Amino acid sequence: MRFLELKEVGHCYGARDVLRGVNLTLEEGEFVSVVGTSASGKTTLLKIAAGLLRPSAGVVEMDGSPVEGFSRHASIVFQNYSLLPWLSALQNVHLAIESAFPEWSRDRQREQAVRYLEMVGLGAALAKRPGQLSGGMRQRVAIARAFAVQPRVLFLDEPFSALDALTRATLQQELARLCGAQTPRATVLMITNSVDEAILLSDRIVALGRGPGAALSAGVQVDLPRPRVADLMNHDEEAVRVRARLSEVLAGGGRQRGAAQAAPEMVPVEA
Repeated sequence: MRFLELKEVGHCYGARDVLRGVNLTLEEGEFVSVVGTSASGKTTLLKIAAGLLRPSAGVVEMDGSPVEGFSRHASIVFQNYSLLPWLSALQNVHLAIESAFPEWSRDRQREQAVRYLEMVGLGAALAKRPGQLSGGMRQRVAIARAFAVQPRVLFLDEPFSALDALTRATLQQELARLCGAQTPRATVLMITNSVDEAILLSDRIVALGRGPGAALSAGVQVDLPRPRVADLMNHDEEAVRVRARLSEVLAGGGRQRGAAQAAPEMVPVEA
């Protein structure tokens, strides 16, 4: 069932045409990644989809209704953690739960916060503030906060790009595990510069072409069983096929093809 739709979305910053004629549909429970080079407009696209930015043209609909502001049924994870530095890890997560579920008792809210922090391996760091945590631990808090409010839709803005390779790989697996454990599964839209990351996590990948006036390619399905292991992606035939197709699209500018044209091939490549 269609859950999130962008229809002929465009956006300008002054005279600069960033996005033009973007169409994207996410099915309920689907994990879709948008890949592209830096400054191609990926974050602008995510902000519009999440209701944080009003598009210059086109409409965004969630569950059949126009998106007007950030939904209470949504969560977002940024690359810079966005934690309140004067609050502990537990308090940062509890604050989000309190806002999403004001009708819950404080004990229930706290139990929910503790549960999700424990799920990301931070049961021993509940009282620590962000300044006392490593970058990877801060992002674990942000991920716990995002899932603790039981979102119907999750937006991820290059959530692991600021982390070292080992921490990034660990948190990718944590994210995949949390997505799989949630019932019902949240619909996920992720922005990333890494094709390999997109292949590891996604059901479908689309490429955003270079601006000005960037548009999306047709999507490519990732038909790989879960759980997926990053070390095996370089040798799996399906992963290699998707990576090659996506590389072709990115090299060609990622322009969206007409409905009568075949979907482009995609390949995962670090941008």
